[in-house]
Amino acid sequence: MIESGGLKGTAVNGMMWALVERFSVQGVVFLLDLVIARIIGPDSYGLIAMLAIFMAVSQVFIDGGFSNALIQCKDRTERDYSTVFWVNIVISVVVYGTLWIAAPYIASFYNQPLLSPITRVYSLNLVINSLVAVNRTRLMVAVDFKTQSKISFWSAALAGVAGVVMAWMGLGVWALVWQAIVLAVLNVALSLWLVRWLPRHGFSTASFKKLFGFGGKLLAASLISALYSKLYDMVIGKRFDRGALGLYSRADKFNQFASSNIGGVLSRVAFPVLSRIQDDDERLRVAYRKYMQVSALVVFPLIMGLCGVARPLIELLLGDEWMGCVPLLQILSLAYVWDIVILVNLNLIYVKGRSDAVLKLEIVKKCIAIGILLLTLPFGLIVICAGRVVYSLIALYLNTIYTRRLLDYGFITQMRELLPMILMTTVITLVALTLSATVENAVGSLVASLIVCPILYVAMCKIGKVEAYNELLHIIKNKLQRNDLKNS
Repeated sequence: MIESGGLKGTAVNGMMWALVERFSVQGVVFLLDLVIARIIGPDSYGLIAMLAIFMAVSQVFIDGGFSNALIQCKDRTERDYSTVFWVNIVISVVVYGTLWIAAPYIASFYNQPLLSPITRVYSLNLVINSLVAVNRTRLMVAVDFKTQSKISFWSAALAGVAGVVMAWMGLGVWALVWQAIVLAVLNVALSLWLVRWLPRHGFSTASFKKLFGFGGKLLAASLISALYSKLYDMVIGKRFDRGALGLYSRADKFNQFASSNIGGVLSRVAFPVLSRIQDDDERLRVAYRKYMQVSALVVFPLIMGLCGVARPLIELLLGDEWMGCVPLLQILSLAYVWDIVILVNLNLIYVKGRSDAVLKLEIVKKCIAIGILLLTLPFGLIVICAGRVVYSLIALYLNTIYTRRLLDYGFITQMRELLPMILMTTVITLVALTLSATVENAVGSLVASLIVCPILYVAMCKIGKVEAYNELLHIIKNKLQRNDLKNS
């Protein structure tokens, strides 16, 4: 995906295993989650979603930007890893104690008494997961997603089965709570077994200062981003009810399945790999151009295809009780489709070591986002989701201001290069929407879209001789050839 030689091989191998990890894990989680959702309904999911903002902010404080700092740092040492380990443990315990004390107030804010005990149990997973945060970072530095895929898959599969059993036993929202705890425990056990890393040193003030110089700004930026990403859950839960929040949260999760998983994979692979060529602007520009185009080629049709098949998909998988999330899912797709482009631009800023620019961007963007949320809040969930679409376009443009300065890779250049993917995605989305509207049977509509749209998309790629499509085929062919040579 990047260029010839060892760097490209590392990137491709890492990307393949990262895709295996994300989609084996998230596929299992997604399917088991659907089973649980059919059993316990939107209200229980709404309760857990009410805690999302507190969990997200807590996780940001625990990480403190140190994971990205370790990845970006070229001269990292075992003392650096050990320092981050101890910092994570201490902060996680402090955060858990804070949430324990705050639990009754959280419950009172939402007027949901059950949230108090739920918060005190559910937030335990923050402390448990902090035990192996450095292990995960070491795997990312090594671009070893094969090991990570084993850990994530078995943890998610076993915890998901436990969640289904508990939901079937009638535990309701507690099935989701204990599922999260089981997942965290399994993740720790498998990480310690497969990675076999433990801290060799104590806390180092020198290491802390070195890493915090980069990570501290990312902490602030990540905190702002986390607050915004979960602010909608908090506001909707407070303004409406837990059932409405459950519908919104489910629509959001459907979009995240494609956007966050593929975007997350590409980001996790690209950041450590491209950090190695951060000082060579020409190689970096070429690599990021391909990274952008191939990402859009894959992500755009998946997200907008989801928009096209939303009605039959929800009807078939979740039933009539969840049909209220269909229009929310479709509108949010128009926001999530740009996430991968936003992420690519942020990654470029990270790689160049400009955490100060990331912080400035987050402050400006989130001030705008909060303003949009406040303006749309009185008009209901549909308009709130439409506001997210407007914000995503503004965020994209603001990010490209810095990429233009750093590598002369600005908004107009990017849109021109992404135009083929935008046009082809628009065509297959309209086809999917037409099939969903004209074929009444949910199964028939879904199957027709899943057959017609991919064939049409590939045909347009071939006829239009789309550069990103040929690059993707080249990546896959090289990977298969390397596997054949390895096995022969």
